[in-house]
Amino acid sequence: MNSITGRPSRRIFLLGSASLLASCGLPRSGPNKREIFSGSVLREGDAYVLTVDDRVNRIASLTPALGFSASFENAGVLGSDTISPGDKLGLTIFENVDTGLLAPTGAKASQLTDIEVDGNGNIFVPYAGTIHAAGNSPTTVQRLITEKLQDQTPSPQVMVRRVPGDGSTVSIVGAVGGQGVYPIERPTRTLSAMIAKAGGVTVKPEIAQITLIRGNKSGSIWFEDLYNHPGNDIALRNGDRIVVQQDTRSFTALGATGSQSRVSFQSQTISAIEAIAQVGGLTANSADPTGVFVFRNEPEEIARQLVGDNSLQGAQRVIYVLDLTKPNGMFMARDFSIRDKDTVYVTEAPFTQFNKTIAAITGTLNSGRVVANAATAAGL
Repeated sequence: MNSITGRPSRRIFLLGSASLLASCGLPRSGPNKREIFSGSVLREGDAYVLTVDDRVNRIASLTPALGFSASFENAGVLGSDTISPGDKLGLTIFENVDTGLLAPTGAKASQLTDIEVDGNGNIFVPYAGTIHAAGNSPTTVQRLITEKLQDQTPSPQVMVRRVPGDGSTVSIVGAVGGQGVYPIERPTRTLSAMIAKAGGVTVKPEIAQITLIRGNKSGSIWFEDLYNHPGNDIALRNGDRIVVQQDTRSFTALGATGSQSRVSFQSQTISAIEAIAQVGGLTANSADPTGVFVFRNEPEEIARQLVGDNSLQGAQRVIYVLDLTKPNGMFMARDFSIRDKDTVYVTEAPFTQFNKTIAAITGTLNSGRVVANAATAAGL
């Protein structure tokens, strides 16, 4: 009789224990699908929950592009012999007389070395006076000096050579073989040539970014695009600053995945499928493939297109839902682009929480038997 009445009592106890444990909350990796959906603006939250389809992919998968402005791209290559303030010039002056103005006695030519172009772009040549050199070629400076000297010495002949100095330089810092200040010379008048001169990039080319700062303007490109798109190999200018650095974008993976961590981008673009694979995939014994979520703050213009509401103001919280079990679910996830600071979250399958509940109950019952047996052995 006791065994007959004991079974229903035990079932009632188990059900009561399950309800109690469920209400108290068992350990889990994060919210379930029901709790996430409750955050929708249609319920009690302030986020837009959208199921990913082709339309959503077309709008949300736009990745901000890098590139140089037209003013950078349209700047012509500097002539290899263009003189700038800070450069140094070497002069050789031939005079067709026995005793010249500049040449030592008995010599037909005089050498003037390391003549520096001052901040105003001028040089000083004895007997010729001040000559404006900046912006001119050595040939033009040669003509200007000759014109000044020919009234004082018959048929002077002048040779001018340019030595790059402080005025025709760019600085390169960051992930390159050799950081420093480099002169703009004939082989290094463009961006790619100057980076090569500095030893090339020292990070993976797929995630290397190049930023060029010119005055109060700047532009950035991917290192790979420097060679894939010739228009990005822009001409350099005096005072340009080049910064080479590794891509700093990342996303966060949480929930029932192989690992839960902040993950750096390993390529210019990464899809939801690649992001999941990068953290070890879905956990086989606990993940719910119908509950893959991407949390993101979308800019106003994109949010308006997604929701179809032009009255939205400012960035909006958007939760994207990916169901990998649908016929095209894997394709949708493959085409969905992850962006910087996204959170990828995978919910646990319902049976996982059920198993935890049963395990907790059975563990409690087993602990009770151990206590009872100990009490019996002690004669209590």
